[in-house]
Amino acid sequence: MTDSKYFTTTKKGEIFELKAELNSDKKEKKKEAVKKVIASMTVGKDVSALFPDVVNCMQTDNLELKKLVYLYLMNYAKSQPDMAIMAVNTFVKDCEDPNPLIRALAVRTMGCIRVDKITEYLCEPLRKCLKDEDPYVRKTAAVCVAKLHDINAQLVEDQGFLDTLKDLISDSNPMVVANAVAALSEIAESHPSSNLLDLNPQSINKLLTALNECTEWGQIFILDCLANYTPKDDREAQSICERVTPRLSHANSAVVLSAVKVLMKFMEMLSKDLDYYGTLLKKLAPPLVTLLSAEPELQYVALRNINLIVQKRPEILKHEMKVFFVKYNDPIYVKLEKLDIMIRLASQANIAQVLAELKEYATEVDVDFVRKAVRAIGRCAIKVEQSAERCVSTLLDLIQTKVNYVVQEAIVVIKDIFRKYPNKYESVIATLCENLDSLDEPEARAAMIWIVGEYAERIDNADELLESFLEGFHDESTQVQLQLLTAIVKLFLKKPTETQELVQQVLSLATQDSDNPDLRDRGYIYWRLLSTDPVAAKEVVLAEKPLISEETDLIEPTLLDELICYIGTLASVYHKPPSAFVEGGRGVVHKSLPPRTASSESTESPETAPAGAPSSEQPDVIPTQGDLLGDLLNLDLGPPVSGPPLATSSVQMGAVDLLGGGLDSLMGDEPEGIGGPNFVAPPAAAVPANLGASMGSGLSDLFDLTSGVGTLSGSYVAPKAVWLPAMKAKGLEISGTFTRQVGSISMDLQLTNKALQVMTDFAIQFNRNSFGLAPAAPLQVHAPLSPNQTVEISLPLNTVGSVMKMEPLNNLQVAVKNNIDVFYFSTLYPLHILFVEDGKMDRQMFLATWKDIPNENEAQFQIRDCPLNAEAVSGRLQSSNIFTVAKRNVEGQDMLYQSLKLTNGIWVLAELRIQPGNPSFTDLELSLKCRAPEVSQHVYQAYETILKN
Repeated sequence: MTDSKYFTTTKKGEIFELKAELNSDKKEKKKEAVKKVIASMTVGKDVSALFPDVVNCMQTDNLELKKLVYLYLMNYAKSQPDMAIMAVNTFVKDCEDPNPLIRALAVRTMGCIRVDKITEYLCEPLRKCLKDEDPYVRKTAAVCVAKLHDINAQLVEDQGFLDTLKDLISDSNPMVVANAVAALSEIAESHPSSNLLDLNPQSINKLLTALNECTEWGQIFILDCLANYTPKDDREAQSICERVTPRLSHANSAVVLSAVKVLMKFMEMLSKDLDYYGTLLKKLAPPLVTLLSAEPELQYVALRNINLIVQKRPEILKHEMKVFFVKYNDPIYVKLEKLDIMIRLASQANIAQVLAELKEYATEVDVDFVRKAVRAIGRCAIKVEQSAERCVSTLLDLIQTKVNYVVQEAIVVIKDIFRKYPNKYESVIATLCENLDSLDEPEARAAMIWIVGEYAERIDNADELLESFLEGFHDESTQVQLQLLTAIVKLFLKKPTETQELVQQVLSLATQDSDNPDLRDRGYIYWRLLSTDPVAAKEVVLAEKPLISEETDLIEPTLLDELICYIGTLASVYHKPPSAFVEGGRGVVHKSLPPRTASSESTESPETAPAGAPSSEQPDVIPTQGDLLGDLLNLDLGPPVSGPPLATSSVQMGAVDLLGGGLDSLMGDEPEGIGGPNFVAPPAAAVPANLGASMGSGLSDLFDLTSGVGTLSGSYVAPKAVWLPAMKAKGLEISGTFTRQVGSISMDLQLTNKALQVMTDFAIQFNRNSFGLAPAAPLQVHAPLSPNQTVEISLPLNTVGSVMKMEPLNNLQVAVKNNIDVFYFSTLYPLHILFVEDGKMDRQMFLATWKDIPNENEAQFQIRDCPLNAEAVSGRLQSSNIFTVAKRNVEGQDMLYQSLKLTNGIWVLAELRIQPGNPSFTDLELSLKCRAPEVSQHVYQAYETILKN
């Protein structure tokens, strides 16, 4: 029976029964009682009366029961501080327990009990835990220091915890380093004057080393810390950028944005003449484009950040216009944001494309979106002078549709075009005047009145048109009244004899009959000007107007520089500095970009981007082959920093739950201020379900420590092949294959010693490759390898290494070192080890994506003599994470529509047509569509391998 039974009882006298059960001698009965207490607490009942009885249950070896009691304790300690002191002895005892999980649980709970009375009792256990031999305990204790500082800052400083925390930045375990950085950053934010994070090149080097090894949230803390550092010169800035760049290919969008923030900040210090500057610009585009294939909410956050990046450095995305084209199923907030970026990226090179797209949008059904699209056409005309004529004719076509809101928006933007290009397009005024009667929005009416007043000498019946507006003068909005007043005065100055009555009428309405102070003031100024000095009036009212600038809605440069420092946070979504929306001054520090070097000027327009900028129209999802500094010959073949292997998928994290994050599901690993880095949520694949469970979501979520382990998926594993023959490696023979099980990738190796001497000190390293494959742990050969001995090793891999496009795409270059020499070999990995478990698209999304991917990206293949029917094909492929989205039968042929997703976020869509041949074999026709068509050939090879073996 599930734990939901604990929530269904509402008997009277329940507290007394629970009290009796809590004091029972039977362990099982005690545990059941505590579960009932927690269930009552979860639904809001007051069970604080049971405090002493629950605290008595702390003396237990049962981890589950201990967790429950600690959870109760955190909830009620504040209301029962005197009682909470009873628990102190148990904390002290638990902090010396042989089990590191219990030690960590105790120190985490201590940090969550916000009771002044007992904080001093907790200092000694905390000090021990900060120097604990187990890194899991140390990383938990680091966060506890920040929590304790929040309760009693003076105590933390007196006890020397801050110095201990600074020492942890040099810890050998990357997660401890990340949590120490997070804790120090949190404390430093609440005390901006203290120089806690004393960053220098040595400490930066330690952080960058830890960056490669720690989990995604740890990486974010470290990257945010790096962003607060100002390098001493451009060489140091370049060195940091080179080591941060691999984070751009991370699966978690928060890591990507934090890396972009660091790079955008340090690029300020690089000279634009450097080759590296151009390379960096190229590398920044693909990750930003990849963020746009996420869920709409993440897309929106990405787009708001891209909006800032494009204003600062338009050259980064100047060739990626197509990815900002609106899809029919985008939510309105994504559509509007994409439109804004399209206009920012519009240039002479792509204006034809942009205009065709905008004209299409103007016929949509969503009114807000259509208005913005029409306005965008006008903004393009103002921005790209060569396109103005084409924009005006597009706007005239839209006016001919006679759709009311389209006509009104068109008139508003044509007014701006007239101001930008005077005496050029006035021939369209007649068309505008035809639509005068249909205008009912203040902005459109005001724009039309401005046009009539400005060009009164060219419009024969200008006085009649303005008079028609004057009839309902008091019913108009202030904006229209002010515009009408000015327009009639302009008309009078141009045609004084015919319009004297009209001007007297409007001046009288504006001054004597109006109670609006703005309108009255303007009316009186005009009246006095006209009555005292008509020549002066002419010079003032009909003065030459300054041309309007091409970008009136750019963010002011100093604010933009500050917002670039906040990329990936709420400030970058609001486009406001934190001081504008964070209540109180706590933790709000004004940030600015580092000073530019002499040769790096401000941003360029897309037309003048450097020669190094990318040129392809299609987003380059896999970065192209750059410099080969990371060539195998230069690799340092020392073993990787030891530590817990990086969890690269939800299932793997679930599997190590008991060792690593298991307690996190109960207590929440980070305090409120530290956790949840910078707003951007991780993609679904990165957060295990049980880690995200809220405390109120049922005990079945909280305590099912095995949830997420899952069963082994039957992904196809190729037989081992010889990769390095003994004659090429001084007697060392290496055979191997690749496997994917439960979301984790392994390289299964067989090492054979065919030499006459013992082999020791093994290490392995990969060259940069197309999908960032890298060892997630050192190559561990536990005993020396004697002559004629063979050893089997499974090396866990992750996909957070450096990325470089290889030829062929799935080529992996490997270096293996032992006490004899360093040996190199290359092998081809099967692409299906990179197919992730969350690669099933829903039908609507599949259909929309299939239509959205250009037809030239479609590739056709044939698989002959497949020994399986449609059902078996679907099952076999699903075990390797190729998911069937839909199935139908057309004229006796089975059609399977399938989707799969690679570790770097690339989706591949497939249509599989199964043609029955002879009874035991069938022929298959495979159509693949993908935004990165170079992947298709390798996906086809994966299909063939899986189906024929």
